[in-house]
Amino acid sequence: MNFCSKLIGITTMASINQEALAQALNLSRTTVSRSLSNHPAISAETRERVQAKAEEMGYRTSTGGPIRRRRSNKPLNIGVLIGMPRNNLGMATFPAVLQGIRERAAVDQITVDVVSQDPETFQPNSGHQPLFRHIRSGDWRGLILIYPFAPDAVETLARKISTVSVLTEYDHLPVDTVDTDHSDIINLIGRLARRGHRRIGFITWDYTVCGRWASRRFAAYAEGIFQYGLEFNPAWTANVHTDRERLTTAEAVADFAAHQTREAGVTAWACAADHQAYQLISDLHARGLEVPRDCSVTGFDGIEPPPGLPQLTTLRVAHADVGGSAAARLLNRVLHPTAPRRKILVETSLVVGTTVAAPPARAASPAP
Repeated sequence: MNFCSKLIGITTMASINQEALAQALNLSRTTVSRSLSNHPAISAETRERVQAKAEEMGYRTSTGGPIRRRRSNKPLNIGVLIGMPRNNLGMATFPAVLQGIRERAAVDQITVDVVSQDPETFQPNSGHQPLFRHIRSGDWRGLILIYPFAPDAVETLARKISTVSVLTEYDHLPVDTVDTDHSDIINLIGRLARRGHRRIGFITWDYTVCGRWASRRFAAYAEGIFQYGLEFNPAWTANVHTDRERLTTAEAVADFAAHQTREAGVTAWACAADHQAYQLISDLHARGLEVPRDCSVTGFDGIEPPPGLPQLTTLRVAHADVGGSAAARLLNRVLHPTAPRRKILVETSLVVGTTVAAPPARAASPAP
């Protein structure tokens, strides 16, 4: 099934503040504020009620107040470089990140230029890329990168302009990072374990330019497996071992998962991203396996399900908050270029879907 579709512009929800939440819940503003920050003085029941109402009403926490600059400062213009994905454009997360960047930029009176670029063909050393005109001329004071680019390309950019990377970490490069907390996958493993799953596999796709997000999520999966006393078997993982054959297509990944489900008794699959998980559900159906009847599937990102597919049990990333934090971080970097590098993590929230159930009542075959 092809889930690519035209992107639809994201509209900004009406501004909802804490006072409005307090009135809707008949609580004090202090209680609402403390509940949103998980203050230990507030009961868990009240915190859950406030946070549920906040999500229902479209409330989003601020990424910080405006950063003060002198009136004499020139207006700031920044660039946003998007490593445009080739596939699954309809399930891409960058529009929400970009929305957060623009909202925060408006608070700090910053203008934003957006450029898309295929990361596989990006050659910054050539000097012919259009974005370098902005850098050389001084039009841009800083740059935000969305999605992974080759590390040598990022290093070249970071030498020329203050740079913040969104959702991608680069080792040993002078780049600030705003990312999601990949370790939250441990919570999904625990949820599967409590439903009775003992053989849980991990799947990610093979990407030419991937960054570290897939390996970070695999590391969290492995930690969860050991934390909950489950069996770790490398044969139940795809595209995480450098010395094993890569599964280069979604069809090959589905063949692998179907085989391990039927022959090795794997009863649940933790996918590194939602677009992988939704494709896997569809492909397993074509191979005679139903989710969650025959196996459970989880994801990571929190995107809406494609038409005809069930709501995935997944972790929702606050992409707009990630974008807003990146814009604030970049302005701090421009104003304080020698400050220590920062890595900011934004927590996820659990989405309980219908793709997780107890394992099927059948004896698992011995693991290979």
